[in-house]
Amino acid sequence: MNSIVSYCLAKKAAKEDYPFGADTLVAKIEGKMFALISLNKDKEPLSISLKCDPLIAVNLREQHQAVVPGYHLNKKHWNTVYLGQDLRVEDIRPMIDHSYDLVFKGLTKKQRESIQCRLGN
Repeated sequence: MNSIVSYCLAKKAAKEDYPFGADTLVAKIEGKMFALISLNKDKEPLSISLKCDPLIAVNLREQHQAVVPGYHLNKKHWNTVYLGQDLRVEDIRPMIDHSYDLVFKGLTKKQRESIQCRLGN
């Protein structure tokens, strides 16, 4: 779980927030969520919810038992991935990248340019 959290927070301009309490880390960019990570070790299985293109979301759900429609989220645009089932951390990283990219592309041009300017990219 720590490697997933670290991976999310290593993204450009990513910040962590806890708007739903200490058991759910929300990774955001410019105030927009791209990942919700369950941190409650007493509540198994642990999970991460990620934004996803609707067609890809359906495809991932068909391919992997661990991928289901987003828990308490818009089920068309979000998937929840249960950790420790049929996916490894290495399999989840591209899903995190996709979620981040969708949110980044949805930012205003001014926000995107500001991030790139602040980070020198």
